[in-house]
Amino acid sequence: MKRKVMRLLTVASLGLTLLFTLAPVNAQENANTSKGEIKESGREVKRAGTSMGRNMKHGRVVRAGKRFGKHVGRAGKHFGRGTKKAIKHATS
Repeated sequence: MKRKVMRLLTVASLGLTLLFTLAPVNAQENANTSKGEIKESGREVKRAGTSMGRNMKHGRVVRAGKRFGKHVGRAGKHFGRGTKKAIKHATS
């Protein structure tokens, strides 16, 4: 009984700690700026690679290529938006 209560308190305190420490970190990411868009582009390329690797590992070659292309396309879209914002800011 005592172990169950201690385990429950440990899990609850860990959960609350993670809940309150991760919330401000997510609020700091701003994809509305040119820098944020470029960063999001890099994250999207990372997702492309991991997605492709995971699918290739399981032998799904066509799906791997399709998903890779979608992620890279999204990354290009973010990069283009970031470039547009940077040029607009620099010329105005």
